[in-house]
Amino acid sequence: MFEVTTDPQRLARGVAFVNAGLACGSLSPIIDRIFELADIAEAHRYMESNTQIGKIVVVVRH
Repeated sequence: MFEVTTDPQRLARGVAFVNAGLACGSLSPIIDRIFELADIAEAHRYMESNTQIGKIVVVVRH
């Protein structure tokens, strides 16, 4: 990943690839759990447990 993120051209291609995949639906992240910002400590503990399969999402509301 370091090779991609430090090379502006490779990073731009990667970002375009991910954005296109998300836009057309060929890439869809798996969400394991969703936490409210007030539960950030619980979310962090859950992340540290390494038991999740997918992404941990923290919702920030205005």
